[in-house]
Amino acid sequence: MSVSLILALALGLDALAGEPKWIYQKLPHPVVLMSGFLMTGERWLNRTDWQPDARRMGGIVVIVAAILVMTLIGLGIELALSQLEAGALILVVIVAILMAARSLYDHVEEVRVALEKTSDLDPARTAVGKIIGRETDQLDEAAISRAAIESLAENFSDGVTAPAFWFLVAGLPGLLVYKMVNTADSMIGHRNDRYLYFGWAAARLDDVMNLVPARLTAILFAGAAIVPGRGRQALSTAWQQARLHASPNAGWPEAAMAGALDVRLGGPRTYPDNLVVDGAWFGTGGDTNNQSLSRAIRITVSAWLIMVLALTGWSFA
Repeated sequence: MSVSLILALALGLDALAGEPKWIYQKLPHPVVLMSGFLMTGERWLNRTDWQPDARRMGGIVVIVAAILVMTLIGLGIELALSQLEAGALILVVIVAILMAARSLYDHVEEVRVALEKTSDLDPARTAVGKIIGRETDQLDEAAISRAAIESLAENFSDGVTAPAFWFLVAGLPGLLVYKMVNTADSMIGHRNDRYLYFGWAAARLDDVMNLVPARLTAILFAGAAIVPGRGRQALSTAWQQARLHASPNAGWPEAAMAGALDVRLGGPRTYPDNLVVDGAWFGTGGDTNNQSLSRAIRITVSAWLIMVLALTGWSFA
């Protein structure tokens, strides 16, 4: 079975099954194990009494060790599966576990349903708080839907496009390394007193590994927006405005989605401890609402379908 067909089937399985709670009530998700590895390294090598250079080196050591471990595990699993008749099917299941399309859809759909059901915004604030790190207590419908759309766009890149890309490029080792690096960035890649130096390597490597996937995601969103007639606008918005984002990558899917929906995304954000970040705006359209969120979900599902169809066609070409 070709790599592209394995990936297409894995994406389909993830969409159908998602993350079954009954499994993860008994067994830890691979990302949980990765988090445990990283936190163990952090306890050993991120000492508050160390100098900045020593803490930066500690972070590099942890990331290099994590990459080596993931590479060896990936190679070992691939070797073991190559000896089994059902090895390809087992690999489909493993890859599906490491995809996040269904989980992302479920979380964003929860926000949409909460906004649709009642004028009381508290359920929607609670739902969106599960997928963003900013304060939600004072968010109105526009801010809630905008935050959900931004999270949907960025996390489709991080949780679907990038894992798929690295599996195509480097097989299971590449996929596992990416998931480890992305997990490290989300846990220790923060610019605060604790992680500014220790998390430097994780943040920089995550930027590098997402350079291509983020731009591919913008193209996928543009392709998905062709039917509403917004494909060209999605691409032009991404091309012109993505660089305004503080991240070298997150601006691409967010700006493309803003262009596809003809809305404005981004802007100022308030985080815990009243930290206000004056982010750039993407797009030149109007404000967002629950209808915008519904259209964003449809565009993302269409982008996922384009990916699956392209992989399936490639496998039979």
